[in-house]
Amino acid sequence: MDVLTMKELLETGVHFGHRTRKWNPKMARYIFTERKGIHIIDLEQTVDLFRKAYYFVQDNAANGGEVVFVGTKKQVQATIAEEAQRCGAHYVNRRWLGGTLTNFGTIKLSIDRMKKMEAMIEDGTVDHMPNKEASRLRRRLAKLQRNLDGLRHMEKKPSVMFVIDPDSETIAVHEANLSGIPVIAIVDTNCDPDPIDFLIPGNDDAIKATKLITARIADAVLEGREGRQDAPEASATTQEDAKAEEDKPEDGEVVATEQEQVVENAADVDVSEEAAEVEEETADEVEEDKPEDEEAVATEQEQAVEDAADVSEEAVEAEEETADEVEENKPEDEEAVATEQEQAVEDAADVSEEAAEVEEETADEVEEDKPEDEEVVATEQEQGVAVEDVADVDVSEEAAEVEEAAGDEVEEDKEGKGNE
Repeated sequence: MDVLTMKELLETGVHFGHRTRKWNPKMARYIFTERKGIHIIDLEQTVDLFRKAYYFVQDNAANGGEVVFVGTKKQVQATIAEEAQRCGAHYVNRRWLGGTLTNFGTIKLSIDRMKKMEAMIEDGTVDHMPNKEASRLRRRLAKLQRNLDGLRHMEKKPSVMFVIDPDSETIAVHEANLSGIPVIAIVDTNCDPDPIDFLIPGNDDAIKATKLITARIADAVLEGREGRQDAPEASATTQEDAKAEEDKPEDGEVVATEQEQVVENAADVDVSEEAAEVEEETADEVEEDKPEDEEAVATEQEQAVEDAADVSEEAVEAEEETADEVEENKPEDEEAVATEQEQAVEDAADVSEEAAEVEEETADEVEEDKPEDEEVVATEQEQGVAVEDVADVDVSEEAAEVEEAAGDEVEEDKEGKGNE
């Protein structure tokens, strides 16, 4: 039984790669073809390479090794956490902290600090702290949990790393290479396969595709651990079978060997038949799609030619209509210009006539006003002279009266002195 079938890969869209302009040439040998600007991944190689990675993880788990799942892209965060928790593995789905593997001692101290803070919250120690300190502690704990929650049970470096999209997790892959940890990764057509030990060519962006492969890797971890638990019983059964086999006659051994060879040959035949059927189906699909693509291309070309012809005809018609409109508008424009010029001349003549009339009226008014102004001036001058004469007469009369009054007073004084 295959751990992963071609049908499952097709249904989940594992065969879809990136656009051709974003590809990495190092992935050329894993690309089957190109369709509508997108690379199609060769799923036969995906099945073979995944089988190798699956059995490697299974053997590693059976030997007591630990696996860490890494995937920080938004669409795979939930899948990484769910499958890692299901198989009891470590995981990083938010942010890979630099030095998680190369400086694991410091990371281990941060994990211990996180556990200590959680214990303080559980036993109520935080409730007796000042509000500001308690708030600061909760913020630090939330940050540690966000980045290290999936590594809380990791006491040593893992023996295998599973990565989704190594192009996004370059730091994690580099640290694994430096630490000598084998890397299993879902590698898309835009990634570099060189740093990967067990690559799985496939779509690393689709949720269903990544979930399918991640779930099977988690199954491999579970199967490896189950095999490790059943190892003592299996070893005892194997010893008993070995003793029984030693007691069998040689003819029985020969018959058993022949039966095993027949079974292996039958399995090989079945595998070859399945591979041939898959190749035939793939070839048929390609042959069926080719005429459709050629017809589609031819139809698109014809449609493009027709559209270009229509556009050129429309452009010619538009130019002709524009020329006709220009020709029709020319006389009207000339007449309008002539009319405007005549109107401007008439307006200028009217303005000059009005200006002449205004000047004449102004001159007449000035002439009419001149005598009146002269008469008024003469009258005013005469009135001023008369007023001055009257003022002089009044002043002389007052002076005479004053002199008479003074003379009377002098006479009265003289008479008074004489009487004394």
